[in-house]
Formats: sequence, C-alpha cells, structure tokens
Amino acid sequence: MKGLLVGRSAELARLVRVVRSAADGMAGVALVGGDAGIGKTRLVTELVAEAREWGFHVLAGQCAELGDALPYLPLADALRGAEPKVREAAAAHPMLGQLLPGTESAQSAGLTQQRLFGSLLGLLADVQPVLFVIEDLHWADRSTRDLLVFLSRMVQTERVCVVGTYRTDDLHRRHPLRSVLAELKRLPTVTHVELGPLSEGDMSDYVATMGEVGVRELGLIVSRADGNPFYAEELFAAMAEGDELPDELASLLMTRVEVLSEAGQRVLRAAAVAVRRVEDALLREVSGLPLAEFEEAVREIVSRGLLRVDGYGYAFRHALLQEAVYTDLLPGERTRLHAAFARLLSSPAELAHHHLAGHDLAGALAASVEAGRQAALLGAPAEAHEHYERALSLWERVDGAAGLAGESREGLAFRSAVTAADSGDNHRAIIQLRALPPTSEVLERLAYYLYEVDDRQAAIAAAERAVETARDRPELARALATQARTLLWSPRHHEIEGLTARALDVARASGARDAEVGALLTLATYVEYRGDAGRAHELVNIAAAEGSGDLAMDLRARFHHARIHYEGGLLDHAAEVTDEGIRMAFETGLKWSTYGTDLRFLRFLIHYVAGEWDEAETVAGGFPARVGTLPEAILSSFALFVEVGRGLPAVESRLGWLRPFWSDDLAAYMSRGLAAEHALWNGDPQAALDHVHAVMARLTDGEAGNIRLAAIGLWALAELGSTDGADALRRRARDAIEAGPTGEGNHLGPEGRAWGLRVEAEWHRAHGRLDVELWRQVVETFDYGFVYETARARWRLAEALLAAGDREEAQAEWDLARETAGKLRAAPLENALHEFGRRARFGDAGRGGRSGAGHRAGGGGLTARESEVLRLVAEGLTNREIAERLFIAQKTVSVHVSNILAKLEVSTRTQAAAAARHRGLLD
Repeated sequence: MKGLLVGRSAELARLVRVVRSAADGMAGVALVGGDAGIGKTRLVTELVAEAREWGFHVLAGQCAELGDALPYLPLADALRGAEPKVREAAAAHPMLGQLLPGTESAQSAGLTQQRLFGSLLGLLADVQPVLFVIEDLHWADRSTRDLLVFLSRMVQTERVCVVGTYRTDDLHRRHPLRSVLAELKRLPTVTHVELGPLSEGDMSDYVATMGEVGVRELGLIVSRADGNPFYAEELFAAMAEGDELPDELASLLMTRVEVLSEAGQRVLRAAAVAVRRVEDALLREVSGLPLAEFEEAVREIVSRGLLRVDGYGYAFRHALLQEAVYTDLLPGERTRLHAAFARLLSSPAELAHHHLAGHDLAGALAASVEAGRQAALLGAPAEAHEHYERALSLWERVDGAAGLAGESREGLAFRSAVTAADSGDNHRAIIQLRALPPTSEVLERLAYYLYEVDDRQAAIAAAERAVETARDRPELARALATQARTLLWSPRHHEIEGLTARALDVARASGARDAEVGALLTLATYVEYRGDAGRAHELVNIAAAEGSGDLAMDLRARFHHARIHYEGGLLDHAAEVTDEGIRMAFETGLKWSTYGTDLRFLRFLIHYVAGEWDEAETVAGGFPARVGTLPEAILSSFALFVEVGRGLPAVESRLGWLRPFWSDDLAAYMSRGLAAEHALWNGDPQAALDHVHAVMARLTDGEAGNIRLAAIGLWALAELGSTDGADALRRRARDAIEAGPTGEGNHLGPEGRAWGLRVEAEWHRAHGRLDVELWRQVVETFDYGFVYETARARWRLAEALLAAGDREEAQAEWDLARETAGKLRAAPLENALHEFGRRARFGDAGRGGRSGAGHRAGGGGLTARESEVLRLVAEGLTNREIAERLFIAQKTVSVHVSNILAKLEVSTRTQAAAAARHRGLLD
C-alpha cells in the first residue's frame, strides 16, 4: 500500500485536464508549487503514469542546487534519460546533442539560444504527444527559466504539456523565479496548482498506507507532521526504529543518519557534497573507502531509504535530507570534500562550484572562465555572463589571473558585457562597456547597444570614436558599418552613402564579411527609403549571396530582400525569397528568432495580398489568440486581416485578448485598424471612427501608417453622412505621402500609392461625390496584385459608375468584385455587394450574399447590427434609447435606421416595424 496517492484527487484532476487538453491539440503548462516534502514529486509521478497510458512520450529532468553553474541541466537530464524513440528523434536536431556528455560544442554561428529553443520545439513537434516535466524550478538556472517562459508562450496547438514543480518555502522576496511565476500565471495557457498540507483525515489515511501503527502513535505522527507527507514518512520510520521524535525536521532527519555505521555516514556525507546525483565510482573515490567496505556502506544506506539507486549512481531520496546532511558537515570537512570532488571532476561548471566551496580561488577563476566559454557555445549567454562575472570578482585575489584565464581582465570584461547583451540585458552591457578602456572594439559594441535602446545621439558619438580609434582594418570596417547604422533616420542620414562605401572597401580588403553584410543592409535600407528600389535589390542580393558566418545577419539579409520585393509589388519574387528564409530559419532552429518570426509574418501578408486566403488562414492558425505578452499580441493581430475579411467569429474573441495591449503603438495600429474595419462591416461607423482617431493620435506626422487609417476613417465618415474631420484626415495622409517621416518625401510602393488614392476617393465620397475616374485609379493601382483591395475598390467604382448613369460598366465591375469576394469567401464584402446589386437591380443579385459567421446578413439584406436596431425600433424605442441599449452613439443609430428604411423600401419607422413583422424578420 505504501506510495498510494492520498488526499490529492482534486489537484491530480486539474493536472489531468491539462494533459487531456494537450492530447486534443490545446497545449498547456502546469506549475505545481508547495513546501518541501508536501508531495509535488509524488503527484507528478502519478500524472506521468497516466500520461504514458494515454500514449504520451515523457521527458523528465531535474534542476540542482548549483545556481547558474550548469545551463539547461533539466533538459540535458531529460534527453539523457529519454526513451529510444525520443533520443532517435533528438539526433535530427544537432543543437540538442550539444547538451549531452561526450558531445563537443560546435563553434557558434550566432543566435545559439534561439536555435536551441527552436530545436527543442522541433523535437516536441516530432514526438508529440509529449509531457515534459521539470522538477525543482526553485533551483533552475537562468537559461532554464528562459526556456520555461519560451515554451509557455510558444506552444499553442501542439500536443505538448509542460509541468514544472517548485518549492514555495524557498521563494524569498528577491528569488529570480518569483518574477517568472508572476509572468507565467497571467498566461491563459498556464494552470497553477498549489499543494497545501493534507488534512488530518487524509494524513491518517496516508500514514496507514505505510504499515501497521497504533492509535496513539498515529495521533502523534499526524499532529507532528502538520500535513507534510515527507515529514510523516520520516516520523514513521524513526518510530519504527524505536527512536525518540525530535521537534525539528532537520534533527529528525539526522537521527536517521546517526544510526548508520561510521562508513555509511562517511559515504552519505560525501554524497551530500555532490549536491545532485553522483556516480558510483566517483563517490567511492571521494569517500576513500576500500571497495568492499564502500559497497557494504552503500547497501546499508539504500536499505534504510536514505539514498536510491539512479542508473549507475545514487541520489538522495529527498532534497531535504541532502540539505540536512550537508548543513551538519564541519567547515573543514566540507572544504576537504569539495576539494576531493574538484580533483576528480572534469566539467568546468561543476569544477568552479567545488573549487569555490573548497576555497581554491585560483582553480575557481580558471574553471569559471572555461565554464563561461562552454555556456556561450551551448547558447546560454546568461550563465556565461554569470561565470565571467564570478571570475572577474576573484581577479584581484588571485596571482597570475591573466595566465589562468588565458586573457586580460579587460578582454574578459568585454566578453562578459557581450554575453549580458546576448541574454537581453543591453543596459547591463552598456554599463560594463562604459567602465572599460575606450578601445574601438568596445566603442563599436557600445554604439550598437545604445542604438538598440534608442539612445541615438550617444550611439552616434560612440560610433564616431570607434572609427577614430580603430587599430586594424577589421575593427575599422565594423566601426564604420555601425556608424552608418546609427545615422539611419537621423538628420545626418546623407552621410550614410560615404560611410558604407568606405566600410565596404575596408571590409572586403580585410575579409570582415559580417561588417560587409551589415554595411550592405544599412545602405539598402537607406537607398530604398530614397526611392531607389532597384539598387536596394542589388545590394540585398549581394548581402544574401553567401553566408556571413552570423546566422542573425543572414536571416536579416533574406528578410530585407523579401520585404523590398513585397513593398515593390513583386509578390512572386517576395514569396520565393521568404520561403527560402523560412527554410533557413527552420533548419537552424531559428523559427522563433526575431527575423524568423518576421519572415513568417511577411509570408502571411504575401498570401493575404495575393488572394491566397486559405493558406493565409492556415499560417494564422499558428498565431496565438490567447495572448499574454506584447510580442504575442502583435503576432496575433496579423490574423485579423483574414478573420475580419471573412467575418469569422474568432474576431471578437481575439480583439478581447488584444485590448489590454492597445497602449503599445504597433499593437494598436495593427489590431485597432482592423477593429475599425470590423466595426464598419457590422454597421457601426462611429466605433470605427473612434478606433481610427485613437490610433492616429499616437502616430507622428509623416508616418506611412497614417494613409491607410485615414482612408478607413473617411469611409466611416461617409457612412455617417458627415464631413467633420474629413479635411484633417486627408491632410494627415497627404503629409505622409508628400513629406514622410524626415520631411524629405516618402517613396511609396504600389500599395502605399493605392491607399493614397483611396484617401482622395473616400474624401470625395464623404462629401457626397462619387468620382469615377478617381475610383478607377484606385482599382488600377491596387491591381498590381492586391486581390481583396482591388475587389473592394471595384465595389465603390461600380457605385460611382451607376450614379454616373453607366449601368452596363457598373454591373461589369460589380460582377468582377463579387467573383473575387466569393473566391476569397469574404462574407462581409459579399453581403455588401449583394445588397448593392439588389438595390441596383443587377441581374443575378437575388442569389444572396454569404452568411459568414460574425457577419450574418439578416432578411432584406440587413446586417446583424441593423437587425438588432430594427427589433428595438419595432418595440417603439427612440434613437437615444436604442443607443443606450446597444452602447453605441445616437448618430450611429440614426444611420442604421436610415439604412433599414432604404433596404425595406419604406419611409417611416412604423412602416419598417410592420414590414419586419410581415416578412418574419423579428422571429
């Protein structure tokens, strides 16, 4: 009976629901917290058993109390102990192999951490369904914490479940896991399970599973254990051995140790210094016992349940026991045991830990530097930074530190700053670099990081000094390339041509390929902005022609190459280059890196613009809807293009999740701009106008985004029958076209020019004028390949032609628009075209529009919102009362009522109500 799960059925049920959801394609994360000994591991063990019964592959790893010494330790443990099928699948992902012993780390080609994370995502996708368990997160290294956050955000529709356990009693106020947990608990994919003490009844049942026990003894154990199962087990074991029961857990645990033979205690003390699992041969060497005596001692320890066999080594049955034994060691004894382990180990990270604990500062410094180098190669920049910082803190206390480190203190400090930036802490990197002698290498990186944090003037100054102090040609090439980059979008952008030309000459002469690619991409961005798209293509072609040795730079080159094609209207070329970049991102595990994500955004837009909406919707299916962070919100916003265009029911839910992120400029521009279109399709032009004004208030004059938003705002004004603010909207759009962000003009591609023309056409429409030639220009300019916008413009052109008396051509344009809307399954546009065709009495208009989810046309061609308004009109409500009931503007209600009267072909509200009842529209 021992080991039966007692008193945790509710908690297990919650975890089971997460795993079952994962089995159905709804990925999830569960965080299990509780005091030490409360039963977290036992609960997860039960969950693992059930998951295996459902066909899940299980990966399980454990963190160790070594600080940030060993990056990705639980992942390495999980891969090492994985079943053969999973290990075979992992072999297809070389980045994961570097975590395993005996595998030499490859030279970094940049973005190592992102590649590792991407490789793990690839593995999880290959072997799904999979349950990944990470135990003892309170001891997790920084990279493991980053990995947990990454998985929590990125797994969405995969059949993957991640479960992590942690001690709540170890989380002091400044513990690094606290902020991670606070962040994760806000995510909709994360379930938090807190294990509290067992009730007295459950504890009695649990103790009864251990063996026979008298009523008095049972009551004593239950009262002393205070709901903690591990404490109860130890009390039961001590009582069974006839020991007295001390009040404190540590004292209780040590009573179990003190009954061991001297040899047994010696071995257990050595095992406690190892911290985590220890190999049999290593433990024997450190204990110093003869083989026979050692084996007898280990047999005694295992039989008493203090250590358990784990592969070819041993591990403590519970971390609390290891902590109690370690704390009980005398200072000198502890130092000697750490030194003994240091003499026998080869892992730099573990060596650094034992050298430092054994007061061997020189050994700790040398091992820390090497551990930092290995962590950097593994893609764990945060751990590399910690190792370098430890070495730097020891520097002044160690003679011959430079010789032990293999480099100068300044060189190591520079390396530490770079790893700080690589781990996302640019501000820390800037502080460290400013404390170093201002060499060209230091100043170039300082300029680069200052530019990243938007301190443009300081970046320009640092880059100039980097150029002035360059000692050799590669340094000069990198400094010139960075200086040119800092001048983009500054008043000194005219200097970029000369700087990049010089950087390219020096880079090519010295073989600094990374500097060459950086200079080419900066120059391409500049000349594209100046309107020379042809030259921009040539430059990006050169940059992407051969690898730079830096994967981030190579992906950046492909992204810009594709982007320039896209913005120039060359959709086929853009798709080809984008697909190549996406393949590279997937093959290198960089699917979720900055440019890997940007390339997938761009591929989605190409599908959308080219009218490949089924493909676009498939891509958007991988964009999270239940978002918890800003990057997720921006990614999610893209899905609205197709969802709004098709009138899908997912729109309202997605907008609900996005609303908290509308304080961010980009998230607001993307999602509120499309929310405005959604409101227009649903008959609420006032809400659309509110969205437009809110977003444009955040945009600066001259930004290209003003053009599209102004067009949507003018569409809303036309629906409202108002010209209030129309001139201001057109003025903002014209300023963006004529002046641009720097005041020197904006060289727009075909899409930008088409939106500019639509602004003019919508401005006239808001003033009651339907300009045929203007709408014809809109159609022709969008017809470079933007299928949907061409159809929407044809709708307006048909209206203008009909108003001008050209019925035949109007119907021809209407037919073309309706055909496109049908192919795209663009329900809102189909319904609008149907209603226009019905009123115009075009042939075949009686087929009806598409009743798309989220935009269902009512009888008589009424929109969903108009049907709502009609029901309230039939109840006798005034416009003001309807506005209050529906939470919309009174002016919007007036527009809806006018549309209803026109569609029902009546002239009064009473007639509308009667017609609605007669046609069954109120049922």
